[in-house]
Amino acid sequence: MAIIHENTYYPQFIFRNKHFNTAYRTLFHRLNINYKRKRLVTWDNDFIDLDFSRVGSNKIVILMHGLEGSSDSNYIKSLVAVLNDQNFDVVVLNLRGCSGEPNHLLKSYHSGKTDDLKEVISYLETENFYKEISIVGFSLGGNITLKYLGEQGNTIPAILKSAVTISVPCDLEGSSDALGRFSNKPYMKRFLRTLKKKAYDKIERFPDSSFTIQNIKKAKNFYDFDNAFTAPAHGFENAFDYWKKSSSKQFIPNIKIPTLLITSFDDPFLSRSCFPMIEAKENSFFNLELMKYGGHVGFNTGFGIENDMWLENRISDFIKM
Repeated sequence: MAIIHENTYYPQFIFRNKHFNTAYRTLFHRLNINYKRKRLVTWDNDFIDLDFSRVGSNKIVILMHGLEGSSDSNYIKSLVAVLNDQNFDVVVLNLRGCSGEPNHLLKSYHSGKTDDLKEVISYLETENFYKEISIVGFSLGGNITLKYLGEQGNTIPAILKSAVTISVPCDLEGSSDALGRFSNKPYMKRFLRTLKKKAYDKIERFPDSSFTIQNIKKAKNFYDFDNAFTAPAHGFENAFDYWKKSSSKQFIPNIKIPTLLITSFDDPFLSRSCFPMIEAKENSFFNLELMKYGGHVGFNTGFGIENDMWLENRISDFIKM
C-alpha cells in the first residue's frame, strides 16, 4: 500500500521552496570519496566504468545517478559516505558516457536502458564475494531501476534483496512536459547544454550517421532533443515511442522484491502522472513515500551536511530492514 511519511521529514522553512531544495544538495553537499575504478567491457564491445568504495563488507549497494550525473555528483557522494559508515560496500554505476570519457558507440544511455544494470549485477554475482546486493537509483537512475525490477519479476536474481528510488520520472512524457514549463527553464538549459555537447561529439566521431549538428542545435526542450537524437540513436521511432516504452510506471506491478520510492508533490521535474499511487496500493512489494516537500533529489532539512542526512538515513534504514 502507499505510505505517507510526511511526519518524518521536517524541513526548515527555506527548504519548503522547491527550487531551493532542489539546488541546495547539488551545489553545497561537498564530500571527497576515494573510489577505485573498474572498467567493465560490455557485451557490445563498449564499456561501463564502475567506481567502488569498499569497507570490506559482504553486502554491496549499487548506486544509479540521474541525468548527466556521475559518481562525482554530490548526492551520490553523500550517500556513499553514509552507507560506508554503516558497513556497506558501494559501487557507483556510471552510465555510458558519464564517467569522464566518451563511450565507444554512437548510442550511450537513456532512461529505459536496463541491460547495463543487469550486466553489472551479473558481474557482482560472479565475484562470489557478496551475499546481498541492493540498488539505489536517483531520478533517471531510479527509472532504470524500477523498470529493471519489473522486467525481471519472479526471475529476479536471489542475491538482489531490496531497492530504493528517489524522485523518479515514472512517466517520461509527463516529466518532459513538467520540465518544459517556463519556471523550469534554468534546469532545461543546464541539461541541454551537456546533452547537446555530447551529441555534437558523437556526430563528429560518427560522420556516417544521419545526425547533423544543425538539427541538435534547434532543440529547445526534451521533446526536441529526444526526437532528434535520443530516440533514433537508440532504436526508437520518435520521442513518444521512447517515452512510452521506457517509462517505469507500467513495470511497477511486476516488482517482486522490497522496493521504496521516495518522492514529493512539489518536485519541479515531475507531473502528477509520475506518482504511482494505484501501483503502490496494488503491489505489496512496492512502497511509496510521497512527501509534501522535497523538491527534486532534495529532501534537505537544514544547513550543514552533518545536520542534513534525512534522505541518506531513510535510504539506509530501508536497505537494512
